[in-house]
Order: sequence, then structure tokens, then C-alpha cells
Amino acid sequence: RDLSVSQARSIPNISIRKKHERGFYGHSTINHSYNLKSINGDKVVIDNATGLMWHQSGTGCVNRKESKEWIKKLNKRRYAGYKDWRLPSLEEAVSLLELHKKNSDLIIDPIFSNKQDGIWTGDTKNGSETAWSVGFSGRVYWNYNAPGICTDARSVRSLTIREEKEQAEAARVCRKAADQGHAKAQCDLGT
Repeated sequence: RDLSVSQARSIPNISIRKKHERGFYGHSTINHSYNLKSINGDKVVIDNATGLMWHQSGTGCVNRKESKEWIKKLNKRRYAGYKDWRLPSLEEAVSLLELHKKNSDLIIDPIFSNKQDGIWTGDTKNGSETAWSVGFSGRVYWNYNAPGICTDARSVRSLTIREEKEQAEAARVCRKAADQGHAKAQCDLGT
């Protein structure tokens, strides 16, 4: 999807703290409900509020072409049993931004790895060679898509309706068990 700076600033469920020429600083207004799971030894984070399943960590510093190649490899090996992984849209990536620092110096929930300080998105700026990135400092900006420019990548997939229902039921059971004083750690890993 192609987005101008003004379209990026119009994404729903965000609060913009400061605008800048290449984007803005802000955070998500979504009240997340995250669950960490290990599926076939692969760690994923399920966000029951958005219906998304995220790779718990991601890559190191890669250019955009390399991030797309990494996604292809995840799908080929069926990471966590799925082959529909992709780079997130700008809206999905911005949804990860928290109001305050929660994970070291990053404004991302500590359920995610803190080794990535930002991620590529699948969205471009006005059909150009520039792509949108989200920094976990709260900076949302377009980034040059050139060989020497790199940031990290984190894959995402949308849950199917069936999966969303299963995850909602699992979360409900876990909350009930936690309310009754049972070990919550069993709920977090879902293995």
C-alpha cells in the first residue's frame, strides 16, 4: 500500500505527540491483550485485541529486500506452522507502540524481544522506493530503500476467524484460572 505523510498521520488508533517532515512521533491507543506462545518451538505473540500473530523477535539490521527474503524463508519453513507471514502494514506496526518505555529504552511491550529497535513495514511512500518504518522510540517515518540503509524486520500474520475464537476462549480460560489463583505461567506459553 502506498501512503503519503498526511495519510500516515491519519492512521486510526494513534496519538501523535510531534510531527516531523518524514512522519511523526506517537503511540498506539489500542488496549492490547497479548499472549506469548511457543508453537513447534517457534515463539509468537498473539494480540487478541487486533487479531494479529507476531513473530516474537525478528531479524537484525537488514535492508528492505533482505527483510522480504527473510519473510519468504519463514513461510517456506512454515514458522509456527503457518505460511502466510508478511511484513506488517504501517497501521499494524504502529499498533505496537506504547505510551511509555516498557522494554529497556523502547516503547514496546516487554513480551516482545528488545533486540529490534524498529521495523520495516510493507507500505511505501507514494509509490516510490522509500518505505515506511516504525522505530520503537515512537518515531514513525519513511526510510530510503537502498542497499546501505537497514533496520530490523518483524513478521506478522492475521488470525483466521476460527483462530481468533480459539485464542479468545484460551485467554478467557487463562484469566479465569488466574482469578482463581492458579499458576498464570501455564497460560502464557500455551505449549
